Amino acid sequence: MELISKEVKDFLGNSSMIRRMFEAGIELKKQYGADKVYDFSLGNPDLPPPAEVKTAMAEIAAESGEMFSFGYMPNAGGVSCRDALAKLLSKEQNTAFAPSDLIVTCGAAGGINAFFRAVMERGDEVICPSPYFVEYGFYAGNYGGKLVPVATKEDFSLDVAAIEAAITPATRAIILNSPNNPTGKIYSKAELAAVAEVLFAARKKFGRVIYIVADEPYRFLNFDGVEIPCIASLYDATVIIGSFSKSLSLPGERLGYVAVAPTLENKEELMGALTLTNRILGFVNAPIVGQKLIEKCWDCQVDLDIYRRRRNAMAKVLSDAGIEFVMPGGAFYFFPKSPVADERIFIDALLKERVLAVPGRGFGAPGYFRLAFCVSETVINNSAESFKRAMKAIGC
Repeated sequence: MELISKEVKDFLGNSSMIRRMFEAGIELKKQYGADKVYDFSLGNPDLPPPAEVKTAMAEIAAESGEMFSFGYMPNAGGVSCRDALAKLLSKEQNTAFAPSDLIVTCGAAGGINAFFRAVMERGDEVICPSPYFVEYGFYAGNYGGKLVPVATKEDFSLDVAAIEAAITPATRAIILNSPNNPTGKIYSKAELAAVAEVLFAARKKFGRVIYIVADEPYRFLNFDGVEIPCIASLYDATVIIGSFSKSLSLPGERLGYVAVAPTLENKEELMGALTLTNRILGFVNAPIVGQKLIEKCWDCQVDLDIYRRRRNAMAKVLSDAGIEFVMPGGAFYFFPKSPVADERIFIDALLKERVLAVPGRGFGAPGYFRLAFCVSETVINNSAESFKRAMKAIGC
């Protein structure tokens, strides 16, 4: 007798390699000790939140029961929280956002799901440059949609011609994740403007709005100070998805937002739909303590220089081992090319040296592998000899 759906059973059979490697790391640490295992599998920020968050938590604790309760909040988020988010978005995007352009969500993932539920019909397609964050396929599938990966160029920049060729009458959205997980690529203004031009033309051809979903939880992790354009200023049917998992190092608090481009015609209808879907998907409202933290800490972030030093240390380890890679401009991942065609062979060689990495095929890119460098510089530097031995083990 079947207890679960066939679809979910299939999902379980192909469950996330990221989590599998993370769990393998736990066992290795038990066997060899945590300091002898080099775990680059999971993008779980290890830095403590900024000091302002600790101060804010103490203030919230003092205020509880006096200035606010822990009851239900408006489904779109508290008024003060949305005011703070409007300030944050207006500053970082260099575009004026009003509180009415925003809803507060349970993380970026909750925001993407609320958006897809609001706009997608069964059979709709969502284009996504590849490599991509593996959960996107599940998010689209939750509402009867289909993810359509489109390969990027060798340096992971957008192949606009390929994106244009992938658009069909069923296309409803394109996800642009910049800085990108897993590559660290930051898309240029010229690339994004070209995509916008293609989408305007497709809208005219098919008589249907195609959205850009700008998934930007890593926006602050911009190591070289390059321009990260405001996509909403280039294309009106844009929604910006963000979170505080990385910038405030609060992934477990599940705090995120959806911001709708101020220039979108009849945006009030979309905002109403997002407020509804945020509720009926069971989120109801983002955690109230987290919303209070945003009010107090919206202009804070963890130390970017720490991640920049880690990136540079990881680049040296890989270079010294003779591993080919494109230097990430943002996020906290490397996506090197495997020295052998089947990256799983190299992943196994690394595992024997107590290095945990994730196969690229999990991100739609066989022949590559992902390393998350949100670990200490000591871990990164101490892994150097293990990478060299793994290369030697496969004859490189």
